[in-house]
Amino acid sequence: MSTFNSSDIAAFNGGVWVFCEQRQGEMMPTSFELISEGRKLADELNTKLYGLLLGDKVEGIAKELGGYGADGVYVCENPLLANYTTDGYTKVICDVIEELKPEVMLFGATNIGRDLGPRCAARLHTGLCADCTHLDIDVPKYKEFLRSSSTLADKMIDSIPEDDRNLKMTRPAFGGHLMATIICPRFRPAMATVRPGVMKKNEFNQAKADACEIIKPSFTLTQADMETEVVEIVKAAKKLVDLIGADVVVSVGRGISKDVETGIKLAEELAEVLGGVVGASRAVVDSGWMSADHQVGQTGKTVHPRIYVALGISGAIQHKAGMQDSECIIAVNKNENAPIFETADYGICGDLFKVTPMLIEAIKSAQAAK
Repeated sequence: MSTFNSSDIAAFNGGVWVFCEQRQGEMMPTSFELISEGRKLADELNTKLYGLLLGDKVEGIAKELGGYGADGVYVCENPLLANYTTDGYTKVICDVIEELKPEVMLFGATNIGRDLGPRCAARLHTGLCADCTHLDIDVPKYKEFLRSSSTLADKMIDSIPEDDRNLKMTRPAFGGHLMATIICPRFRPAMATVRPGVMKKNEFNQAKADACEIIKPSFTLTQADMETEVVEIVKAAKKLVDLIGADVVVSVGRGISKDVETGIKLAEELAEVLGGVVGASRAVVDSGWMSADHQVGQTGKTVHPRIYVALGISGAIQHKAGMQDSECIIAVNKNENAPIFETADYGICGDLFKVTPMLIEAIKSAQAAK
């Protein structure tokens, strides 16, 4: 620890790293998203991309990360790592980082990542940006992002130095009303937690998976290092909507306010005939009409379904940021000037309580005809 200096930026040339979360020997989808994003960052830095995988007897799932872009995977195995504990995982990750010195370290903003990232950053005396929705290193790409997604004047964007090689970590602030880009210019590694579902997963490449290098770094972990002990794991059966993995999402907004129960029921019926799930805008969640796991937007979940249907959603920029990359967007709103129509591929100006039943019947008829 005494030889580690997080401010000695030149010493951090160990590449871009991604903490790859697994549970009971199964890789979490967020790991593949982050490896795909890490590949982009590593290419911009002209360096290598490594996954960091902790657990017990998990080497067998490591090479799959190569199929999404990893050059190699650091595998740390120990029976004490079989179940996640903050102290055990933090010690091993920090020990390996201190030895191999990556330039960038990414975590998924999952329950584990939100707990682990800040602990590691504090112990390593470096900065961390939480809940990021966009990452850049290459300045021209970052400027392009700013021109399309911000209200900054061109003069201000053009003034950004072209040789700035810091990781630019963008996240929503003030409840999603602003987007803030944060850099960590004086310390390494630059660390970030990244919101699940935001980064697009690369196509799997079996040849790259086969070529992925498995590396086992040296570390020590004993029972004396553990302040906590996992006595039992109890899984609670709670029905949560899987917005991120859904092929079709039907979301409702403030437009259902005149008859909330009927509005939600219509959305559920439309989602059922389309084989999808029901989402919601922040206004709906804040009003208590639906639970937070349904929320789409900057402060909710980012989705990329094949079909996104927006019922009674005006289309505030915070909501559009969470669904604008959907393949096909269908909007129903009685206000012809609603911003959602600027993003929609198909727009229907009308009362959702009249239009939605017509959509359901039309889809059922088309399905029956087949």
